[in-house]
Amino acid sequence: MKAVIIGCGIGGLTIALMLRQRGIECELYDQANVQSGPDVGINLVPRAGRELVQLGLLGQLDNEALQTRESVYVDSMGRELRRNAPGAEARFEYPQFSLRRGRLLKLLSTAVQARLGSSCIHFGHQLRSFTQDERGVTAYFFDGHGSHCRTASGDILIGADGLHSSVRALLFPHNDGLRFTGRVVWCGMHHWPTFLTGRSMLIAAASASKLQLYPIAEGPLKGQYLTNWSVLADVGRAWEERREAGPARPGVLDDVMPYVRHFSIPYCNASALIQATRELWEYPLYERVPLLQWSHGRVTLLGDAAHAAYPAISNGASRAILGARCLADKLADAEHPRHALFMYEQECLPKGRRVSTGSTADHTPVTNSLLWHSSQRSDTQKPSNVVRFLRPRSNASESRSS
Repeated sequence: MKAVIIGCGIGGLTIALMLRQRGIECELYDQANVQSGPDVGINLVPRAGRELVQLGLLGQLDNEALQTRESVYVDSMGRELRRNAPGAEARFEYPQFSLRRGRLLKLLSTAVQARLGSSCIHFGHQLRSFTQDERGVTAYFFDGHGSHCRTASGDILIGADGLHSSVRALLFPHNDGLRFTGRVVWCGMHHWPTFLTGRSMLIAAASASKLQLYPIAEGPLKGQYLTNWSVLADVGRAWEERREAGPARPGVLDDVMPYVRHFSIPYCNASALIQATRELWEYPLYERVPLLQWSHGRVTLLGDAAHAAYPAISNGASRAILGARCLADKLADAEHPRHALFMYEQECLPKGRRVSTGSTADHTPVTNSLLWHSSQRSDTQKPSNVVRFLRPRSNASESRSS
């Protein structure tokens, strides 16, 4: 069996390693010329960490990541609401890892090149169309100038190409629109003095915003860590009208600071930390109608391409890794690729809908810290049968017709 994987992000690289571990051949393609994206902090829940450890990456994770010892939930004044021990601290078999997104991508990419060979990864290849039949699936790639550059064939095609997935747009053309939710996440990282245990994740909620802080690497000075921060705020739907639509972009300090000033936490000066950050990123949160299926024939979706996870509550990377494990297991065990994709969808789609930004379950307003914290406890489209080239995308509101 051979898989054609679209996307060289966390989900795409992880599924490649897992398929290789199970003796399944694969190749990866990405439309970007180099591996890119905001280098911000991410947090891997213990179950996701377990999957990477079982891929033989424990040593690399220990070198690049910190193990989170506790999650502390507070109100805007720093008064404790509850405290959880994650990972190994809660007697789980595996720890909860916190690290830089760029370091995790490099770690996974290095492992893929070592185990599959560098010739299996192709950058600068945009998927524009595919065909499939009982013998397999064929994908057609184009370069940045719009010229056909490669044709690839395999038994299955996996779309792990993120929120603005080309595979999803081809499979479900009526579900390609995005609508701004009225909420934005800003994030960044900076070397900062330790707080609480030094390995604590702090989550604070105010009337219209949420703040999250946690260390992701040791700092240059004793008593310092590279600290990741994120701020989620209700900004209103009109806010996006003055900006170009897009997934992530450099942020502006003046936009986030009015929401940061809602917090006054005695043991960590969040305002000073964010003002000292040299580079911050802005993630407008979009929604779309959740898919009722992820697969059609020999083609399926993985990670944000299937279910755009909610930023800043440790869902995106972890869900992609867990989905990759499920998909790899089904492909290794099933007698036919289509049956494997069906079983994968049956197991993972209900979970994906619960964490999707398109799910109505995620529309809890950020209005009360106790209600918000309790809501965050962890956990009519038809596929197109017509092979077509991607049209330029519209920023108009999504049609809900199928």
